[in-house]
Amino acid sequence: MADEMVRQAQRFVNDVYGSRIGMTVEEDGLTKWEVMYALTRALQWQLGISPVTNSFGPTTLSTLTAKYPKLNFGTMPSADFCRIIQSALYCKGYDGDGINGAYGPRVQAAVTKLKEDMGVGTVFPGSDLTPKVFKALLTMDAYVTVNSGSATVREIQQWLNGRYIGRRDFFVIPCDGHHSRDVAKSVLFAIQYELGMADGTANGVFGPGTQAGLKQHTVSLGNTGIWVWLFSAVMALNARPVDFTGTFDSSLGSAVQAFQSFAKLTVSGTGDFPTWASLLVSYGDQTRNGEACDGVTKITDARAATLKAQGIRYVGRYLTALSTTSEKPIQAGELQAIAANGLRCFPIYQMLGRDAGSFNYPAGRAAGYAAMNAAQDHGFRNGTRIFFSVDFDALDGDVTLNVLPHFKGIVDSLADAGDPYLVGIYGPRNVCSRVAAAGHSTASFVSDMSRAYSGNLGYPLPEDWAYDQIVTRALGSGDGSIEIDVDVASGRDIGQNSFDPPRTVVPDTRLAPEVYPALELDVGKYMESIGFPNNGGTRNFTHERCLRTTVLDHDDVITELSNRYAMRKALIQASAYWEMRHWDAVDDAVDVLVVAYHDPQPGLPPPPNAPRDSSTGIAQIFGATAILAWNHCITKGEASGPIRDTADDDDIYAAWRQVRNDEYALRTVAMIHIWGADGKPGGQNPPAGETVLRPIALNYTEREIFEILRRYQGWGDEAAKHAGQRMALYHILEKYNGISRHL
Repeated sequence: MADEMVRQAQRFVNDVYGSRIGMTVEEDGLTKWEVMYALTRALQWQLGISPVTNSFGPTTLSTLTAKYPKLNFGTMPSADFCRIIQSALYCKGYDGDGINGAYGPRVQAAVTKLKEDMGVGTVFPGSDLTPKVFKALLTMDAYVTVNSGSATVREIQQWLNGRYIGRRDFFVIPCDGHHSRDVAKSVLFAIQYELGMADGTANGVFGPGTQAGLKQHTVSLGNTGIWVWLFSAVMALNARPVDFTGTFDSSLGSAVQAFQSFAKLTVSGTGDFPTWASLLVSYGDQTRNGEACDGVTKITDARAATLKAQGIRYVGRYLTALSTTSEKPIQAGELQAIAANGLRCFPIYQMLGRDAGSFNYPAGRAAGYAAMNAAQDHGFRNGTRIFFSVDFDALDGDVTLNVLPHFKGIVDSLADAGDPYLVGIYGPRNVCSRVAAAGHSTASFVSDMSRAYSGNLGYPLPEDWAYDQIVTRALGSGDGSIEIDVDVASGRDIGQNSFDPPRTVVPDTRLAPEVYPALELDVGKYMESIGFPNNGGTRNFTHERCLRTTVLDHDDVITELSNRYAMRKALIQASAYWEMRHWDAVDDAVDVLVVAYHDPQPGLPPPPNAPRDSSTGIAQIFGATAILAWNHCITKGEASGPIRDTADDDDIYAAWRQVRNDEYALRTVAMIHIWGADGKPGGQNPPAGETVLRPIALNYTEREIFEILRRYQGWGDEAAKHAGQRMALYHILEKYNGISRHL
C-alpha cells in the first residue's frame, strides 16, 4: 500500500541525490530495495565514498564509524544527511518528523523505538544512531512481527541482537518472527562466540571447530544456562513447540524426543551433537548412516552387496538422462538385479531443471508425460511415487512464479492419465514444503546436502519428508565400488521391489484405432491448458481437424517415414500438429502475396513488397527450408529427387507449392528433422555453442528430442520456448504410439 511519506522520501532522494548517485527511484510510495539502495548511495556520497554502490559493505561501515560513531542532534553533519535518516525511518514505518532535516524529539523517539524493537536498546541506550543500527535501517528487514510471525521467534531474534551486537562480525538481524538465512547464520555466530572463538575466527560456518565444541555441550534434563538458551532457541527456530528458555525442563525434553523421532535420530531426549547438528544445518551430522541412497551408477550384484553391507535398503535411480553414454539412467536388467538382491528402487525424474527458466506449466506437463512414459518403459507399476527434481537454488519468488505452476502441470498430466503414479518432489526444504502445501506432491526427497541453498538455510525439515540427502560417500572396492549420496529414510516411501517386464525399444507401428479417442482428448486438454481452444479460436482449424490431418489421415505415411529413418512418429506428428494449430488468417494473406509475386495477374507487376517465400501448408514450411532440407537428405542418400537452388525463384516456387500438399509436407518434416540433427548445414548453420546431434534414433534422449523440436523452428529464444511447449505434445503422442506398438 502506497504511503505518502515514503513518496516524499523517494522525491527527496531523487531531487537531491539522483544525479550524484547515478540512479532515481519510482515515486510510488512503496518501500522496496530500490529505495534502500538509493538511500545507501546517498549516504556513501555524503561520506565521500566513490564509487557509490548498492551495498552497505565494510567500506561504508568503517568510514561511517570513523567519522560519526554516534549520530545525534549535536553531531549531525547536515540537514540533508539527517533527511537520509528520516527517509529511511519512514520506509521502516517509523516517524521521520516530516523529513525536515532536523534530528529533533520525534526523530530521537523514533530511533529509540527502532533500537528497542531490534533488541539493542540496552546496548545502545538513548537516541544516538550508531553505525550498525544505521546499516540495519537501510535494509528491508522488519523489526516487528509481520505475516503472522512468531512472538517466540521474535524474542529469540531480539535476544541474539542484544547479546552479540558488540562482536565485530555480528550485525542486526530482523526481528519479524520468521526464521531465515540471516537468523540461522547468526545462531552459528552465537554458538562460536560462546565456544570462545575470537572475532575473525568466528565465521558463522558449521565447521570442524564448531562441531568439536558442540560435542562437549550436550544439554539434558535439569541443565540451565546459556547452552540451554541456545538449544531452546534452535528448537523454536525449527518450528518445534517449545518456549525460549534457559532451563531444560520436561516439556523441552518431550519436544526433543518428538523432534528426534521425526528426524530419525536416536531418541534420547537430550540435546546431543546429532540433534544440535540437525537443528543447525540442513545436512545435520554427516557421519550418520542412512537406509537409502541415490546415485548415477548402475546397481550390479556386486554393488548391491556393498550397499546392503552398509544397511541400505532403498535406492534412488533416474528414469531418464541427457546422455546415452552414462549410467545415470536405469540400465537394462538393473531393476531386476535390485529386486533380486533384496533392495527396493524409488524413481527420480530430472532433466532440464537447473534454473528457474526451465520451470513452467507446459514444461511440467511435458515432465509428467515423459516420466510416465519412462516409468512404463522400465516396468514401474501403478502406484509408484516418482520424485520430480528441482535441482537449483530456487528463491521464494521462483517457487511462486515457476515451480508451483510446473508441478501443477505435472499433476494435471498424471490426472489426465488416470493418476497411474504418485508425484513426489526432490529439492530444497522450502521448495518441497511449498509444493506440498499447494497440494502438488505427496512426499519430499530433500536435497539437504546443499546447505547453502536459500531454500535450505533457515527452513525446517518438511513434514512430509521421505528421504533426506545428507552426504556423498564412496563405498566398496573392486567390482563393488560405488559412489552414492547417502539418504536418511523416514519410511514414508519405500520404493518398489516388483516390476513389470521393461518395454523394449521397437519400431513404431500404425496407430491402434481404439486409442485415438483418448489421444484426441488428451491432446485437446493440453492445448486448451496453454491457450488453444478446441474450436480453433482465432486460428483457422479446430483441434480435431488438425489432429486428424497430422496423425490419423496420414498414419501410413508417417509410419513409413518412422520406420525408414528410425524416427519416432511423435517427432513428425508433434511438429506438424503444432504448426497446423498455429495457422491463421495472416498466414493466408501472406500466401496470397507469394502467389502474386511468382504468378502475377497478366500485364501487372507483383504487388509492392510481395514476398517470394513464406511458411505455408499444414507444417508451415518455407520453400527455401524445404529445398535446404531435401538437398541435404538427397546428398546423404536418405532421399531422392532434384537438387534445387534457393536463389532461383522457380525452384523456390516449386518447393513452396509442394509443401502445400499435406503428404509432401509430412515427408518434408522428416527431412527437416534429419537436417536439424546435422546442424542445418548449407543454410541456418548453428550459432556458437550449438552441437551436431547423433543421427536420429528410436532411443533419442529427452535433450535430443527437445533439440530436434527446437531446431524445426530455429535457434532463438522463441524456438526454445515453443519447443518446451511441444515437448508435452510429443510425450502425449508418444504415449499412444507406445501403447500401439506394444499391443
